[in-house]
Amino acid sequence: MSAAVSASEALARIRSGERVFVQGASATPHVLLRALVQRADELSGVELVHLHLDGDASHAAPGMERAFRSNALFVGSNLREAVADGRADYLPVFLSEVPLLFRRRVLPLDVALVHVSPPDSHGYCSLGTSVDVTVAAVDVARTIIAQVNPNMPRTFGHGLIHRDRFDAWVEVNEPLPNHPAVTPTPIETRIGEHVSGLVENGATIQVGIGGIPEAVLFALQNHRALGVHTEMFTDGLLPLIERGVVTGEHKVRQRGKTVASFVSGSKKLYDFIHDNPAVELREASYVNDTEVIRQNPKVTAINSALEVDLTGQVCADSLGEQIVSGVGGQMDFIRGASLSNGGKPIIALPSTAKGMSRIVARLRPGAGVVTTRANVHYVVTEYGVAKLFGKNLRERANALIAIADPAHHDELIREARARFGFRELRAST
Repeated sequence: MSAAVSASEALARIRSGERVFVQGASATPHVLLRALVQRADELSGVELVHLHLDGDASHAAPGMERAFRSNALFVGSNLREAVADGRADYLPVFLSEVPLLFRRRVLPLDVALVHVSPPDSHGYCSLGTSVDVTVAAVDVARTIIAQVNPNMPRTFGHGLIHRDRFDAWVEVNEPLPNHPAVTPTPIETRIGEHVSGLVENGATIQVGIGGIPEAVLFALQNHRALGVHTEMFTDGLLPLIERGVVTGEHKVRQRGKTVASFVSGSKKLYDFIHDNPAVELREASYVNDTEVIRQNPKVTAINSALEVDLTGQVCADSLGEQIVSGVGGQMDFIRGASLSNGGKPIIALPSTAKGMSRIVARLRPGAGVVTTRANVHYVVTEYGVAKLFGKNLRERANALIAIADPAHHDELIREARARFGFRELRAST
């Protein structure tokens, strides 16, 4: 490993027209990105491939189009305007398949920008909080530029990379982004209570981030012997681990261990995962592999949606034609849970947003179906649980109307009657 260099020296290796992978989430290498943006006047046509990047997205600001263009595999709030305005692109793909884009050279990578821990006595650095698709990126990129930070936790699993792999490295000392758990709203709390009633003792759970996942995790504090196999590990899991609710004793894959693909949260969470063999961060092609997921018992996958139509179709990445997030791992885990012995794939969402029903007769024009109607078993709102598995279209409409906001029942019933010969609203069963 050569001596450390300045960020500007390291980024001088990037040339116009190259495709550059950027590690994301709490591992976003901000020092390297800032140095890259400083070269905007010298560069043209640099494509940045990444999942959600934490912090600002100055590379996608108006006026940067000549130098940089994001090709986002998941769109965060900091990139939505750029995608809507045509300054950035969105590539829909299952999270489990992103590594295939790199390894099969569908998206060949020239450079990978990564954020790692300092090397250990054997020269190995850790990819820390974001192993996800970064392992595949560093496997195939011709040039690897590293931001080495003592604040990056060392994690077990797939995320080790030897310092000799770096073509250039920059020493930094910056805290990781701090994203403490949010406080659920009363509506989210009711949804969490409904969902928790579906989670059995001994189940293996998958949850995301936000008010509903936090509410679900809080409501699970009296459960027993839960396991965790999830793409995202957040602060909400810590109390369950500390209370002994999460033991992983019934898991088939990595028994006794909490398995995730990436971590986002507070310093307390980063300190917890540091050098902790009870936590393994593995590549998304493994964590989100349906064949792996289904082997664990009673997999209960809890995912969100923007809209669910009366047949059970789930839109989770767009509001009509406007892209707001990504496909991510929802289908990976929904399918894996449905195939698990005793598994339960769950879509959880508030019944309304800004006064509009999120249980809808039809998805908005231009909306994408992330999870098909055949894959949806349970839909949960603050009004209860709709069990869709085994129900025909008319029965599904009936069950979903029962958990919609009552203010929208009449309109939904009219739509259902016209479409399915719907006669009367019955209690969801």
